[in-house]
Amino acid sequence: MSFASRISEAFDQALKLPLDDRSRYILLGDCHRGTGNANDNFLKNEYLYLAALHYYFNRGFTYLELGDGDELWENRSIQKIKEMHRHSFDMMAKFYAAGRFFGIYGNHDIVKKNPAFMEKHFHSYYCEHAMCERPLFPDIVFYPAIILQDSMRKKDIYLIHGHQADPLNSTFWPLSRFLVRYVWKALESIGVPDPTSAAKNNKKKKQSEEILSAWAKENHHILISGHTHHPMAGTPASPYLNTGSCIHPSGITGIEIENRCLALVKWSIAARDDLSLFASREILGEPVCVDEISL
Repeated sequence: MSFASRISEAFDQALKLPLDDRSRYILLGDCHRGTGNANDNFLKNEYLYLAALHYYFNRGFTYLELGDGDELWENRSIQKIKEMHRHSFDMMAKFYAAGRFFGIYGNHDIVKKNPAFMEKHFHSYYCEHAMCERPLFPDIVFYPAIILQDSMRKKDIYLIHGHQADPLNSTFWPLSRFLVRYVWKALESIGVPDPTSAAKNNKKKKQSEEILSAWAKENHHILISGHTHHPMAGTPASPYLNTGSCIHPSGITGIEIENRCLALVKWSIAARDDLSLFASREILGEPVCVDEISL
């Protein structure tokens, strides 16, 4: 199957959500929540992640997670991930209970496409504050893609993780998972990057982005993905955007959709004049509205 066919096939099974002037979505992906060990790249940014989720929840945003939310290639124990990041799962549970959380599976959490797996491992979580089990994502379905259907100008926004552009991370994902879990995980701890990863291999990153961008232009769709961890803002001339990731050393990035406009945002730690630290939200580049993007 070709790259284009894999991407198109994902959208054949996509969840469809509305897009209009009242829509508020925050797109985050590639959190790679781990077990708190040295390989847990999410841990150092969890404070920023929680600050961002509080901000978006209080402002009525719907949270769309674009894949690789949990690091299920390096880690076998989902329970340890949930225990380590209880506060993050508490916030996600609030979004879900309010009907404002939807998920896409990526390559590193591709097992989430199995409803039985989700029911077994993500039905509930232990709430430390209440000291009891609470609902997490009961009856949730994770999708290969999401389409935000534009009710005004019919310029729908297509959301996907993006691993479909890379055969090693899509068709041959069991092999890649084996290599990550038993080979590259150990080597990464001593500073050797995983050459199969689009996020760590610049050549693979460029190839994936070129394929995704070409698909968007050829199919006349606005396309937003993750996977490469390379944040990309929209422009009137380019219909392809990328959320970046939640594990960059300098902070987390995502894409806000509000009033049918898209803004690439970054959350990082900043200092006030009195030297106190706070979570800073910054818009990167110029926001672009759906109507401005040429298809």
